[in-house]
Amino acid sequence: MAPTPIRKISLATPSIESTPLADGGVILKSTDPLGPFETQLGELMRGWAEARPDTIFLAEREPGGGWRTVTYAEARQMCDAISASLLDRGLGPEKPVMLLSGNGIDHGLLSFGAMQVGIPVAPVSPAYSLMSADFAKVKLIRELVEPGLVYAASGAAFEKVLGAVPFGDAELVVSGDPPADAKATDFSDLPKATPGQGVEAAFQAVTGDHVAKYLFTSGSTGTPKGVINTQAMLCSNQQMSVQQIPYYMEVPPVMVDWLPWNHTFGGNYVLNLALKTGGSMYIDEGKPAPGLIEKTAANLKDIAPTAYYNVPAGYGMLLPFLERDKDLRENFFSRIGLIFYAAAALSADLWQRLESLAIETTGERIVMASAFGSTESAPLMTAAHWIVDRAGNVGNVTPGAEVKLAPVESKLEIRGRGPNITPGYLGRPDLTIAAFDEDGFFRFGDAMRLEDAGDAAKGMLFDGRVAEDFKLASGTWVHPGVLRPDLIAAAAPVIQDAVISGHDRDYIAALAWPNAAGLRTIAGAGDDADIGALMADEKITAHIQEKVAAHNQASGGGSSRAVRRIMLMAEPPGIDANEITDKGYVNQRATLERRADMVERLYAEVPDGEVIVID
Repeated sequence: MAPTPIRKISLATPSIESTPLADGGVILKSTDPLGPFETQLGELMRGWAEARPDTIFLAEREPGGGWRTVTYAEARQMCDAISASLLDRGLGPEKPVMLLSGNGIDHGLLSFGAMQVGIPVAPVSPAYSLMSADFAKVKLIRELVEPGLVYAASGAAFEKVLGAVPFGDAELVVSGDPPADAKATDFSDLPKATPGQGVEAAFQAVTGDHVAKYLFTSGSTGTPKGVINTQAMLCSNQQMSVQQIPYYMEVPPVMVDWLPWNHTFGGNYVLNLALKTGGSMYIDEGKPAPGLIEKTAANLKDIAPTAYYNVPAGYGMLLPFLERDKDLRENFFSRIGLIFYAAAALSADLWQRLESLAIETTGERIVMASAFGSTESAPLMTAAHWIVDRAGNVGNVTPGAEVKLAPVESKLEIRGRGPNITPGYLGRPDLTIAAFDEDGFFRFGDAMRLEDAGDAAKGMLFDGRVAEDFKLASGTWVHPGVLRPDLIAAAAPVIQDAVISGHDRDYIAALAWPNAAGLRTIAGAGDDADIGALMADEKITAHIQEKVAAHNQASGGGSSRAVRRIMLMAEPPGIDANEITDKGYVNQRATLERRADMVERLYAEVPDGEVIVID
């Protein structure tokens, strides 16, 4: 039987120069030199306003259900006017713009209008304001940033944080529903200014070294770190991307995207990619969460993407909609050339389901690819830009950058150097110094191994977090970053996410959050079935025992891969406790520490009835 054809898109041919190091490590470089890139993002806005003035740049849903759109010509005009308004207010490098609310046209225009005249922006996770009880992270970020202007799409929605956090003399700007107890400027006033020579002079004065934005990442400590993102970082990284995937410049992307702009994946890679390529960004007000994933499905049924970006949890929640709605999947796959995942490993089950749906719908496979990076690398450090047949390969080092794989205990830590790497952390010179090794490579803290030790061009495989790895009492290393997605896939569809325990213990165990839809499916229950009752259902217990036992056997039964006990948790991960980010990344260390009592129950000599024992 002939192999299933793959939908053709332009991809660069991998070519990597490998230099072995005396300590057993290696330095990897692309032989493709980095091409010229813009000095600042504003040059891209102005370029497309001339070349494609009527092309939609940003679009978002209106209350009535239609799309509000802004073309490149309109965006350029409004950004210049916003620049004038901000400069008139005395904003600049010492008085940045702080954005509390999520993705939106006004958010985007304010950000680009500020950055193009040298005013940094600091987008903050909306969850810090809307899901937090004490607003501690917003307070700390305010102290670090010292904003001259604070933006919220809805003053009413953010009224509590605006009243609780001392923003000082910073001007409050809202797009609607001003708070009852605070003076606020309506966003619509900002684009009314007339840009003059001051805007042009400020625009021309911006260099690649200018700070474009501060992105805050919590890491394993829970304390927000302000990662400095320069214009050169952002512009070079986009050039790296289009050199690896020329398809982007040949077919300007149409994107339907929810990924938050306060994170580097959504705010740097996806949003800036639309600007780099003259593409269109349809802002998805949905996200991978009950009650919101339905909005994502509706948007994808309306707008057919040419490339789609998501985290594995997002694909996991979207797939049931694609599988049961023929019209949705036909629109989704109609012109898509690339399915991209990042931020975590995609399970083999999700990969197979996506590929099967594409073949069933179109008769073709669709290129699926991943990448590796972080907030500190703007974000791409590596990307897969060739046809891969399974999940896990995060690709090759981007053009113009270097990767060092450095031995750390039993693994190779990935480190990066290049124009896309941050100069450091806002107000934390101590963290900046610790983040770089003796050769100036940034330490990512993640481990990698080559797909083929004899051919570096075949890319790298994620090999877990160096800091998350631990040893069992026997001295055997366990790699949670690799084991976790395998466990979720093995127990599919009943586990949504999990954390792995076993440090200095005799065996591996796991705390797991259930997938409500999966529980109902296996138990044969209706949509109104109580989740707590389903967690205790004998069918669920039997399913987990059977599937995880099969996983243990298939992996050889070794202690480094075999999960012996599991407990399902009804309480969702808490953002104030730093158990999860709003992008869905679970913090292994924080969760195990906060739920130490549950960990002890996993290892009790006689386990209680909620602990599922795997034979």
